[in-house]
Amino acid sequence: MKIAVEGCMHGDLDIVYQTIQHVERLNGIKIDLLLCCGDFQAVRNARDMESLNVPPKYREMKSFWKYYSGQEVAPIPTIFIGGNHEASNYLWELYYGGWAAPNIYFLGFAGVVKFGNIRIGGLSGIYSARDYHLGHHERPPYNERTIRSVYHVREYDVHKLMQVEEPIDIFLSHDWPLGITDCGNWQQLVRHKRHFENEIRERTLGSKAAAQLLEKLRPPYWFSAHLHCKFAAVVQHGESGPTTKFLALDKCLPRRKFLQIIDIESEPGPYEIQYDEEWLAITRKFNPIFPLTFKNANFGGTQLEMQDCQQWVRSRLQARGPKPFEFAQTVPSFDPSQPDSNNSYFDYPRNPQTESLLQLLELPYLLDSVSESRVPTHGPTPLIQGGIDLLYWKKLGIPDKFLQHESSSVEYSEEIPIDDADEVEEFAEIDDVETGNE
Repeated sequence: MKIAVEGCMHGDLDIVYQTIQHVERLNGIKIDLLLCCGDFQAVRNARDMESLNVPPKYREMKSFWKYYSGQEVAPIPTIFIGGNHEASNYLWELYYGGWAAPNIYFLGFAGVVKFGNIRIGGLSGIYSARDYHLGHHERPPYNERTIRSVYHVREYDVHKLMQVEEPIDIFLSHDWPLGITDCGNWQQLVRHKRHFENEIRERTLGSKAAAQLLEKLRPPYWFSAHLHCKFAAVVQHGESGPTTKFLALDKCLPRRKFLQIIDIESEPGPYEIQYDEEWLAITRKFNPIFPLTFKNANFGGTQLEMQDCQQWVRSRLQARGPKPFEFAQTVPSFDPSQPDSNNSYFDYPRNPQTESLLQLLELPYLLDSVSESRVPTHGPTPLIQGGIDLLYWKKLGIPDKFLQHESSSVEYSEEIPIDDADEVEEFAEIDDVETGNE
């Protein structure tokens, strides 16, 4: 099986697919699958742009809307994870994973799927210690704080991935596992990225959560992006344990190393994306009582052992088949002939794929705006439009220091910086490219 791996997409689907087709023609090969390591930017219309965490001057429609609308169809199956520059309102519709467009599959905030007999896992977002232990409290429309925190990795999702026991062949994360530079030529890396040296020496470059998963899952291949450079490493797990080949790739720009082709042994095709039985069992067993939190996850549930839960899922998949539920449009696509018509809707719909998957697993739907089910309050700058009562947030495990006690609204402390340090460098890089300094 030949797999193309791409770093940060940044909405340039046309360019990446054209590059893959050029590689196929040049080498006389057929690529079976494309994997994207985040910053995919599945922007369907102008309204989605409001949930895209990039400075306004960098907000562009790019090309995803053509694939969402059906004007174009992805030439090869594509699987992607989320990064830290996404249309988060759309990805939230597909929290558990699903088709973002025909032949383009979002792995979810955390997820595992099968492609042929290859198991592919992934974790969306980037690590932030200040948000890691909080639940998924953000809901669209996002404010200045939540448009950034919504893509921060949560302990709940990592804990579910830590339950995976069956071998994973490929794992995707947007940011690098912490300490991965120890296993590669970091001296060469810092010659090209000088500002990385202090973080490498201080062991702050990368994600603690990803490092934890790397040690637990030990996949043969691990791919990342985020830092906009190519870096390879080999991780030896114990003296006689397995090895993981790690590769980070650049963003899609001319003369940048953003694409890699790998060849993996597999059963003969044809290949298709399918639900993973073990992962659905984990999703069912670790069902949260309150919206998507680690602290309140129903770890016992019905006291089913994982084996029993997996057998239950197996019987359900045998009855309906393992293919994911079909793609469905939920909002209008961008229309270049009428660009001003794309802000005509104001709701945040449920995605039929997500509803169908939850019905299959007999789980409740927890993705709606939290404020819809709570008494609205009117404090200054509420975390969610309309506010929410403090008791509920305490149940979600949000520490008191993040709650405003003077009123019944919720607000993050002004002491917490709202800008991610990595974003400063990222957009400085973009400026360099545009001004010809790179």
